[in-house]
Amino acid sequence: MPELPEVEITRLGLEPLINYKISEVVIRNSSLRWPVNKSLQKILIGMKLISLKRRGKYILAEFPNGTLIIHLGMSGNICIASKDREIKKHDHIDIIFGNVEHKILRYNDPRRFGCVLWTDENPLDHKLLKNLGPEPLSSDFDADYLFQKLRKKTVSIKNAIMNGHVVVGVGNIYASEALFHSKIRPQREAYKVTTNEVNNLVTAIKDTIEKAILKGGSSIKNFFDINGKNGYFQNEHQVYGRKDKPCILCKNPIQQITLGQRSSFYCNCCQK
Repeated sequence: MPELPEVEITRLGLEPLINYKISEVVIRNSSLRWPVNKSLQKILIGMKLISLKRRGKYILAEFPNGTLIIHLGMSGNICIASKDREIKKHDHIDIIFGNVEHKILRYNDPRRFGCVLWTDENPLDHKLLKNLGPEPLSSDFDADYLFQKLRKKTVSIKNAIMNGHVVVGVGNIYASEALFHSKIRPQREAYKVTTNEVNNLVTAIKDTIEKAILKGGSSIKNFFDINGKNGYFQNEHQVYGRKDKPCILCKNPIQQITLGQRSSFYCNCCQK
């Protein structure tokens, strides 16, 4: 699943479309996680894209009359396609900007777990967004905040920081990496993490996500940016996907376990 850095890379790549008008909307398959509003083919015509924001793993494309809420789901991606580009099997939606040499925002999603939703109200009040936790790179996400959130949680620390109501966008890859850098085992109960460890963890989360954005995200399976290029942060993973490979610090083999139905990687020696 594309995580916060990959979604941010996608958002940044779409910014050249800001201030341009839509000439056409093509919906080839409206059956995503939630049905796509087919009226978009009328609503968006002639509308100028005002801004592109991100909340957690959602891209918010703002227009004068409302906002598109876009989520890439498990396997989705967005590219900017030219008019003559071949249409592929899972290219479900085209949003065509007629005054940018007919550049097309093309939404592709093989598993169709993503969404493209329209709202004419404040998108931050939408049911999918209103209860989300703070952004990990914001000042609202600090050690005091996280320590208070963890005090009564008996779930594993990894599952706790992947909970979008605690903090948004810390997905499986970046949770594993941040826990390694803060020397905390992913399976430790959240309430047992000390104040000093929480401080280190917050710093590690912020640093890991910032570096991942700078490196273009992680292309583990099918993520690529709007130009079709892979990210390369996966080349710097310290534990994720490195089962049985030597730890970069102690040379002991990296372990793999399952937490919350997700693979988790850690060093049995360096993380306590």
